[in-house]
Amino acid sequence: MILTIDIGNTNTVLGCWRGEKLTLTLRMHTDRDRTADEYSLLIGGLLRDRGADPGEISGGILSSVVPELRKVIKDAMKILTGRTFLCVGAGLKTGLDIRMDNPAQLGADLVVDAVAALAKYKPPLVIFDMGTATTMSVIDEHGAYRGGMIIPGLRLSVDALSARAAQLPYIHLGEPARFIGSNTVDCMQSGAVYGSALMIDGLISRTAEELGRPVTAVATGGLMALIHSYCRENLHYDENLMLEGLYILYRKNTK
Repeated sequence: MILTIDIGNTNTVLGCWRGEKLTLTLRMHTDRDRTADEYSLLIGGLLRDRGADPGEISGGILSSVVPELRKVIKDAMKILTGRTFLCVGAGLKTGLDIRMDNPAQLGADLVVDAVAALAKYKPPLVIFDMGTATTMSVIDEHGAYRGGMIIPGLRLSVDALSARAAQLPYIHLGEPARFIGSNTVDCMQSGAVYGSALMIDGLISRTAEELGRPVTAVATGGLMALIHSYCRENLHYDENLMLEGLYILYRKNTK
């Protein structure tokens, strides 16, 4: 069994692979204060609760956008499995042609998304990953990573609005009752969901215009589960894109 781990700012997602099949996914809160010992106990317990034996893990790979947790969770996996996990970063073969001003600045999550999308879809591509931040990655028709955008995340934006506007409440992000809200909460939910969907539609259109040709749009990330069905542009929602990209990179670097 191969274990892939995506460490995000808000959540950490784990995927168990048997052969080429993703057999189990787990999601837990990302806690910067936990130690390697605590993470080894937590992850081991979660796996066992879902019927997966940590003793069967023969290798793994992790990607982290939280620098201080990269070594912590790598050490935790060594404690739990006795294996040294690969980490997405300098020295790892990706095969990705990065055409940015400073390729070293490209986040590990964006690298993994791009690797997976290129393996599954025909470029040019625009990839949206909606988590703590909403990111957009653009890959041209030759498969080169051209750049993209980093946008304040949906949950972050709504929370900031509630915190800074005295009369606006904290709201649960869910399906809006209608497009045109008729009360404060409905207006906020409609603005958050439809506003995000319209933003994505517009970015797909503008990216195609910028590249001078139609693009394939791919969407992933925890909050994209809520948003993608409200988009009008053709959008491939790929829930496990990150885990698939990590598995591809594991295979590429362990041949």
